Amino acid sequence: MVFIYNILTSLYFFSVRLASVFNPKAQLFVKGRKNIFKKINESVDKEQQIVWFHCSSLGEFEQGRPVIESLKQKHPQYKILLTFFSPSGYEIRKNYAGADYIFYLPIDNRRNASKFIKAINPKMVFFVKYEFWYHYLNALQKKKIPVYIFSAIFRKDQLFFKWYGGFYRKMLQKFNFFFVQNKESKELLNSINIKNVEITGDTRFDRVYSIASQAKNIPVIEAFKQGKITIIAGSTWRPDEELLIKFINSENNKELKYIIAPHEIFIENIERIEKAINKKVIRYSQANEQNVLESQVIIIDNIGLLSSLYKYGDIAYIGGGFGKGIHNVLEAATFGLPLFFGTNYHQFNEAVQLVNLKAAFVVNNYSNLENQLKTLLANKILIKSTGEIAKEYVVSNHGSTIKILAKCDINLSVK
Repeated sequence: MVFIYNILTSLYFFSVRLASVFNPKAQLFVKGRKNIFKKINESVDKEQQIVWFHCSSLGEFEQGRPVIESLKQKHPQYKILLTFFSPSGYEIRKNYAGADYIFYLPIDNRRNASKFIKAINPKMVFFVKYEFWYHYLNALQKKKIPVYIFSAIFRKDQLFFKWYGGFYRKMLQKFNFFFVQNKESKELLNSINIKNVEITGDTRFDRVYSIASQAKNIPVIEAFKQGKITIIAGSTWRPDEELLIKFINSENNKELKYIIAPHEIFIENIERIEKAINKKVIRYSQANEQNVLESQVIIIDNIGLLSSLYKYGDIAYIGGGFGKGIHNVLEAATFGLPLFFGTNYHQFNEAVQLVNLKAAFVVNNYSNLENQLKTLLANKILIKSTGEIAKEYVVSNHGSTIKILAKCDINLSVK
């Protein structure tokens, strides 16, 4: 089975190299790994005490961040080495100040894994949520380096739990401990005789709880809002935008304000959204505290503002529900906003729970969106009480980071 795994991994990398001829993301994937070991050997002192964190992409980084920063604060003697699999994470967070070293993860094969572990010589390793790389896990186990996974979530349809998933179950056996999000994940692992499991929840709650207390003021947005009810659409894709724009264009309430933060901010997409809206619209990059007063819609055409923007919202629409899946709902929930999103949300435990709590509303089509929004907009008290349910959900679920570090602290404290 290792032979098949190696072939599949090689084929994947080969296909990415082919795609890099015309795909910018694939180009970054390949370019970022060029001479990777030279970069690592030139910058990393393996005599230092290093804790390695690995994240697949940006979402996993946000889950890992509370643990990284808490560990660094509690154990400043350790250097933090952070790796990403995807350009979506690395390219945005390659200058993250909380880590001492940041790299792409070399492709998983026996040679790379051995070279990488030898080069960084980690004291301890954390994988965030996903990512199960056989050769890295094998190399760590051979060297008896503790490896943990946190904010992990497992589903019964995964290969680990199939009758033919023996190879993948062996990968799980190489982890020292599992910090999982929910009871189902623990029971699934127990069912394949993995007992080193604790339910500690999702560290994203800790991250967004922190965001709410540290959100920066944005004077242009304050001027734009003018104390009016504001709907914020975050990380939207075209199907989301088409529904929202139809509502914006049909709604004659001038007391409403709209902030649209598209997932894709290339100029053609921004122009498409602008042209489709019949209200006064302005881009964030062109806005100031004077000209923004005349606008009813502002389009966010940069990256990094969204988590702070929710501070100014009254209702949030989270994008992605008509595609591969919704984006982060917790960033809006922590500010006490009622949530709307499309139908593809069931794989996100927090979204399911917020729907069950009636703090979030699922949108099937335009008529559904219009009816639900108008019901909420007609009652400011309902907006507030619904948002408070969302906020309390975040508050009651934070604290995962403390539990994780308490369990790992014995290994960190021993020199």
